Amino acid sequence: MADLLNLAMLICASLGAMAFGILAAYAVLRVGFVLMRPRKKPAPVKAQTEAARIS
Repeated sequence: MADLLNLAMLICASLGAMAFGILAAYAVLRVGFVLMRPRKKPAPVKAQTEAARIS
């Protein structure tokens, strides 16, 4: 019975480690691609003159 419990714990630990590795790699790649993304420059604001209205 102890061998079966050890086998189940080994399988669960290996699946957990694999899932953690995949999620960690995904997070690292997401951060890397976010850092490589080109920055959007804000559009320059053009000053417009308006005629004063006198009433």
